[in-house]
Amino acid sequence: MDPAFRTVRLKRPLATLLQLVVFGGAVGVACLPLNMVDGWQAQLLHGLPGFNNQAWHLGTLAQALAPLVVMPVLLWLQAGRFKSGAGSGIPQTIESIEEPGSASTLLGLKPTIQRLSLWSAASLALMPLGREGPVVQVGASVALALKKRFPRLLAGFSETNLVTIGAGAGLAGGFNSPLMGTVFVFEELTGRFLPSVVWPALVVCLAAALVSNLTGTPVFILGLIQAPEAEWVQLVLALPVGLVGGWLGGLFARLLFHTTAWLKPRVNRRPLAWGVALGGCLALIALLSGGLSGGDGEALMGHLLGDSGSLPVPGSPIDLIGWLLLLAARLVAPVLALGAGIPGGLIDPAFAIGAVFGSGSLELLGGNGQLGLALGMAAGLAGATQLPLMTILFSLRMMGDQQWLFGMLLSAVIGAVIGRKIQPEPIYHALWGLGKKPIKSPAP
Repeated sequence: MDPAFRTVRLKRPLATLLQLVVFGGAVGVACLPLNMVDGWQAQLLHGLPGFNNQAWHLGTLAQALAPLVVMPVLLWLQAGRFKSGAGSGIPQTIESIEEPGSASTLLGLKPTIQRLSLWSAASLALMPLGREGPVVQVGASVALALKKRFPRLLAGFSETNLVTIGAGAGLAGGFNSPLMGTVFVFEELTGRFLPSVVWPALVVCLAAALVSNLTGTPVFILGLIQAPEAEWVQLVLALPVGLVGGWLGGLFARLLFHTTAWLKPRVNRRPLAWGVALGGCLALIALLSGGLSGGDGEALMGHLLGDSGSLPVPGSPIDLIGWLLLLAARLVAPVLALGAGIPGGLIDPAFAIGAVFGSGSLELLGGNGQLGLALGMAAGLAGATQLPLMTILFSLRMMGDQQWLFGMLLSAVIGAVIGRKIQPEPIYHALWGLGKKPIKSPAP
């Protein structure tokens, strides 16, 4: 073989690999502002009474009541100037992949900035929102912008494939979880395993996660948990926790879908009135829960795993009621915020629902609350998203202990099956379909 020909063949894959790394790095950098906002939210939450056992004072009361002011403003903006920034971001990304002609409209600079602005304001007001929607949109938007600005960049990949890979990289950059981002690509976005997409997605997601890691996002978000349980114990407990946790996750998804369908026309018709009503509900729930209902749920799960402060876990009838009320708060509050169209995500809220149930139920039985949290969070997320493989990878990333793999695997699989019984259509695709329907204003 001619040496010159061998050199050309060697340079071509190396050039592609370098371009993929640059692409992933760009997505990671674009996710940094969202990661910073998420960190600020956690700092604010840890100042609330539910997290530090301190009494309410003027500053913390203002934080808890912030949704009462912020929600009407956000809904008013979404009904007017920021209309294209409403909603999660994942349904819009799915539509851009399924219907490439809409990508420029849905993933352009204007809707992306609007969605990030709305999400940032809502997060700093401690609304119970995740961030996978905005980070997925950011990754997809970066991919689209790079492809349009530099047409020769990654010329062997179609625009649709790059948008799909970018969406997964956004998830990786937002959560420092490259495998989670890669699995999300084929488990949710493409619906099938495509080697031509998966291996580039791995490279891009790794680069995006590396940027996230270098700027302080921890590898194991909730810390390293080392409390081994025998595999047979995990499997025995995973069955009931998976059943109930999956049911709760599925219920969360079903409530979110129907609440969104019911609220959307009403909020668009009277954004300020509904903003005051919904913001008031969120503020009241935050006050009654000591702030434990606020935020995306990561701070609460970290608190459940630590010894700093007390939580209403079952130990007496009063504690049992407090635990059930907290579980109800973590179920209802995200539905109110996300159902109103505030940009955000449901991964962390679903995790938190399962975590509160799992940890409390095992403590009620005198068992290991940490194991209950791990099993519950896997069941809750799988039940809500019906994505068991992504759930397992992210759960291990959150907890940092593969010794619980057996239990979490079974819990996630059971949760996904039960979740599909409760909400037959996967929630992201259901919300996408809902967004494509014309809005009909309710009768006055």
